[in-house]
Amino acid sequence: MLSSLILKLFVPGSKNGLTPSLRVRCGIVSGITGIVCNIVLVIIKLTLAAFTGSIAVAADAVNNLSDAGSGVITVAGFRLSSQPPDAEHPFGHGRTEYIAALIVALLIVGLGISFLKDSVVALFRPSPIAANNLTIIIFCATIIIKCWMFFFFRKVAKLINSEVIKAAAYDSLSDCLGTGVVAGSLICSRYTAFPVDGCAGLIVALMILWAGGNVLKETFSKLLGEPPDHELVEKIKSTILASPGIDGVHDIMIHNYGENSYFVTAHAEISSNGDRFSAHDILESAEVAVAKAMPVHLLLHGDPYNKENPEVILWRSRMENTLSGFDSQLKLYDFRLKKDDNGQLAAISFHLLIPHKYAMSESEITAELEQRMSEFQNGLKLHIRFINSFI
Repeated sequence: MLSSLILKLFVPGSKNGLTPSLRVRCGIVSGITGIVCNIVLVIIKLTLAAFTGSIAVAADAVNNLSDAGSGVITVAGFRLSSQPPDAEHPFGHGRTEYIAALIVALLIVGLGISFLKDSVVALFRPSPIAANNLTIIIFCATIIIKCWMFFFFRKVAKLINSEVIKAAAYDSLSDCLGTGVVAGSLICSRYTAFPVDGCAGLIVALMILWAGGNVLKETFSKLLGEPPDHELVEKIKSTILASPGIDGVHDIMIHNYGENSYFVTAHAEISSNGDRFSAHDILESAEVAVAKAMPVHLLLHGDPYNKENPEVILWRSRMENTLSGFDSQLKLYDFRLKKDDNGQLAAISFHLLIPHKYAMSESEITAELEQRMSEFQNGLKLHIRFINSFI
């Protein structure tokens, strides 16, 4: 209810679909919300830490302070990522959001290491804890705020598909668990001399490190380059194939420059019978159709093939049927017939798309396919260019 109200007030129109500007606004609003909530929590917990003398409560307070700092970085990241391309950054600034997530993760890990050290010290040199009922009740109430923040951030992360907001959501969830552990230590410290405060601080520190490590892993993966979303690939394919004059599409390469910013190249099969101008118009029409349907900058390379020559049709059909019987995962493109000096068929040339880390080697695949195609002509050679599929 409150999450929807905040989005309705500060990001009007987000229910009707997100434009790039609305996406940035959502990210900034979520960052500011995190800053405000975490500052409130820091004030409450530092006050309680001063009264109780608890290292675990102090660690929890400073953890929230780091979350507020993360919110500042998130806001800055979204603002920078929305900047238009310039001479130094011709593909835009969308990846700034990933840099922001990386900084957030490093802050989380740094704090985790710091409190791990302090908690170990507290285990061997425990300090007395003074926690009354009111202190415990107020501290436990802070969990409610963090729980709401988790659901709010998760809602925004799904809405705008943001790694940095997703990181904030799971950081909030780990904070809920950590604060719960600290609350339990405050209660137990009233009934035992065992250093439960140091133990609680140790658990909180390990949870902080775990959360930070996961964010680091995901962010590094984004920066290094991940396989594109399957739905996006299929949407690009279907849009290209729906364009008049295009009979096939392959070798799709997708480069991500931030959410909602993709630069794509692909090969499109077109008839070799038209002139260069008609081929240009066919490819450009498909590029425009993709640009209108999704946030993709597409560049198509035309692969002409003769789809009216009976001999080409016959041998392509034979080759495709042979491939289908061998492994339906393999896809054939750029089909050509190679003739000898007497005009007789000597070889078939084509590109073959195979899954990444395929079980058979290229030479084994070639030998097997040549053996199967010998059914139609003895000694027929296959000139295959292998292409690995990563999507």
